[in-house]
Amino acid sequence: MQFSYSWLKTQADPNLSADELAYVLTMAGLEVEEINTAAPKFSGVVIAEVKSVEKHPDADRLNVTQVDVGTGELVQIVCGAPNVKVGIKVPCSLPGAVLPGEFKIKPTKMRGVVSNGMLCSAKELGLPEDGVDGLLVLPNDAPIGKDIREYLDLDDSVFTLKITPNRTDCLSIKGIAREVAALTGCVKQVVEIPSVEVNSDKIQPVRIEALANCGRFVSRVIEGVDSTAVTPAWMKQRLERSGIRSVSALVDIGNYVMLELGQPMHVFDAEKLQGDIVIRRAREGEVLACLNGKTVTLSDNTLVVADESGALSIAGLMGGEASAVSDNTKNIVLESAFFEPEIIAGKSRQYGFGSDSSFRFERGVDWNLQNDAIERAAELVLKICGGRAGKIVEAIGELPEQKQVNVRLARVEKMLGVYIPVGHIQSILSHLGLNPVQIEDGFSVTAPSFRFDIEIEADLIEEIGRVYGYENIPADSTEGRLKMLRLPETQKTRFSIYDHMAKRGYQEVVSYAFVDEEWEKDFANNADPIRIQNPLAAQFSVMRSTLIGGLVEILQNNLNRKNNRVRLFEIARVFQKGEDGYFIQNERIGGLLYGTAVPEQWASQARNVDFYDLKADVESLLLGRNVRFVKACHPALHPGRTAEVVIDDVVVGFLGELHPQWVQKYDLPQSALVFELDMPAVLGKEKTVYQNVSKFQPVRRDLAFVLSEPTTHNELLDALKQVDNKLIQEISVFDVYKGTGLPEGMKSMAVKVILQDNEATLTDDVVEPLINKLLDAAAKIGAKLR
Repeated sequence: MQFSYSWLKTQADPNLSADELAYVLTMAGLEVEEINTAAPKFSGVVIAEVKSVEKHPDADRLNVTQVDVGTGELVQIVCGAPNVKVGIKVPCSLPGAVLPGEFKIKPTKMRGVVSNGMLCSAKELGLPEDGVDGLLVLPNDAPIGKDIREYLDLDDSVFTLKITPNRTDCLSIKGIAREVAALTGCVKQVVEIPSVEVNSDKIQPVRIEALANCGRFVSRVIEGVDSTAVTPAWMKQRLERSGIRSVSALVDIGNYVMLELGQPMHVFDAEKLQGDIVIRRAREGEVLACLNGKTVTLSDNTLVVADESGALSIAGLMGGEASAVSDNTKNIVLESAFFEPEIIAGKSRQYGFGSDSSFRFERGVDWNLQNDAIERAAELVLKICGGRAGKIVEAIGELPEQKQVNVRLARVEKMLGVYIPVGHIQSILSHLGLNPVQIEDGFSVTAPSFRFDIEIEADLIEEIGRVYGYENIPADSTEGRLKMLRLPETQKTRFSIYDHMAKRGYQEVVSYAFVDEEWEKDFANNADPIRIQNPLAAQFSVMRSTLIGGLVEILQNNLNRKNNRVRLFEIARVFQKGEDGYFIQNERIGGLLYGTAVPEQWASQARNVDFYDLKADVESLLLGRNVRFVKACHPALHPGRTAEVVIDDVVVGFLGELHPQWVQKYDLPQSALVFELDMPAVLGKEKTVYQNVSKFQPVRRDLAFVLSEPTTHNELLDALKQVDNKLIQEISVFDVYKGTGLPEGMKSMAVKVILQDNEATLTDDVVEPLINKLLDAAAKIGAKLR
């Protein structure tokens, strides 16, 4: 919400500086994002009247003017503006003036003719240009010699507020004035809205078919308007300082009433309407050409304002081109309505455009404001454009119910931690327009039509607290004992995981849980993801079932910023569809490696990270667990460089190199390596078992097996581990050989076997039978001793 301080002061003048008011508003929950002056800094510019204009003797595009600046003598100024003429009043910068950008004005010769200043355009003063080519022409009653900053109120402050969705009542000058009066105690000036004289029999019948979606719709015909009338300077100025461009008098009046009262308005050309106005749901496939130049195909979940010919506008969002006013319009229909917020919410995203009206309607406007808005708009139309007003026609649908909420004084003190006198509480609630009625233990409030967020007692206590001032609530120290519970011996702390990843060079990232649907197809082969009904944007349309997409996007951002060695990890939830319509939310840890294995240095040759670097990191995370890596396929990963992570025969994750197809699609100079593990598996660990160190030496036997090339080392180790004997301390592969001396399609795999007894020295009589059992076990998978 953007507004000018001078406009606010017409309804509530707190007698505070702009900075002081910004602090008060921000502390009360109406965050002030920025404060700007209405114009940049400049000085020495006054109002002048052009008395004569003559062609420059040596320049076709220049004129020599004589202007009156209020000093009693005419000043000669050379001017090249195309719209300069006798009798107009314009800004004039005299010698010594300083324009925006520290541009200093001094007497100068222009093609041999002395110019003692400069006549200024809006652009040269840093003001909105308003489509005028040339000088900024001021009203005829502008006082000659007056400082232009004072005349145009250019030292006015323009506030930009960040209004939360629950405070739609503050999306107007009326609402902000109510807040300022409550916060500062200043007097609120109520805008008087007189009923205009009805001197036309013309009416516009209205009918509501979608009763649940439209609570009130009000129309009024005004005949004989001058649609070419010029918007008054004061109105145009207030609109511009509220961030709204002036279009035409009729459109500007609608926007002005919206900003002043908070009620969006619309103006139809009465001659373009056919029959009654009907508020109904759109027919599936119905087409509407909108005022913004876009033609949309409507869905039946959309509310429209229509007549007998079809849809005239998307209710609360955008008017239609066919019924719009133009310079030829003579008769108009003013429209003011209350639409159910839920029927408007999401339509700006659905159709790809929004408006100031939809911003308000989808949050909820005051449902008792429509008649006042029609009267105010009619008053301004008659004053600016003339015409004859007809009677107000009103149709009623289903309006919200006013909720009655009680607030207990004891509860206020308990929740805020400070005693506030009864009279002060009553004053706060009254200033906020809540009209409190005193009851035995507090106050009863009937939520007003402009406050949709007053539903429970806590809402009222919040209002009391923020107006009283959170900074006025004394700080208190809370005492208590906290008992730290021990984790089970078989569980790591979450902090230890973060610490471990950081020590291995990874940086934590946080990404959105809602992602691009294309990521789900590419990285998870998920053609039916969990869809979001009202996504923030098209690229956030589904919930993620894998962390890979977010990691790859962050990698791209790093590469775009010339960071070519990246280590990322994220701990977050992923979302999948379960049975019976339930959703499964599993927590996982995902990681990504990219670039060189070690930072650039003199001590080692540069090489890119590979599968085994990633595997080492994953093994370190799962240290002490019975972990196996099994060859696998994954839609995101390289077919031959992918493995599943298995603990106790349960798949807990995967790791591998990104598929070349995605490396190319996502424009990566080289492949990245990624892993993803279930967080419970990472947090778990084996119970520590203590045992004595043996006094007797171990026995090592190296066994080289010849086996078929497709056989993996996991298969060989699994076969050998079928021999269950407490003397076997370790079995591991230490060498793989392929080549000369071996049959085609075969390979040699060397295994070391460590045997040890804690109670006696091992002898050949014990070792050899055990080795023979290992050989027999290996033979079952076709492995022969070399």
